[in-house]
Amino acid sequence: MLVTVEVLTIVLAAIATALALAHALELPGKLRLPKEQYLAVQAIYYPGFTIGGAAEPAALLLTAALLILIPIGTAAFWLTATAFVGLLAMHAAYWILTHPVNNFWLKDTQLGGTSTRFFALGKSAAPENGDWTALRDRWERSHVVRAALGLVSLVLLATAIAL
Repeated sequence: MLVTVEVLTIVLAAIATALALAHALELPGKLRLPKEQYLAVQAIYYPGFTIGGAAEPAALLLTAALLILIPIGTAAFWLTATAFVGLLAMHAAYWILTHPVNNFWLKDTQLGGTSTRFFALGKSAAPENGDWTALRDRWERSHVVRAALGLVSLVLLATAIAL
């Protein structure tokens, strides 16, 4: 059972990291876009990244499960615990930095089903108006932060499992 949880944890952490990394790698090109093009591009991420984003909380849950299954005090335990903190910080960065701006970008977009419910969460935290470049920079940089946290967590998990 431990091996199954380890493999699933790595896969889900890798998916979560890949999504954030994809956004981070787009940053240089997207910074060159004028407002109209940038806003048009933002809408293409939904629902795909929303669906893929389910890997992030699942990776957190499985990393917590690993902490229960790994002997306390071992190097693998501490690496996994640190990876859990990194994944938790990655998730917190989404809700604090990224999600409110997503709600701003999507305020005039017709969403359906699960996406509607997901983006309704924290809708009151969405900026009502503001400098689009400040919101763009916040959104783009939040993904750089998230990608770094995810990558470090992924390496820590892989190292813990290799031990």
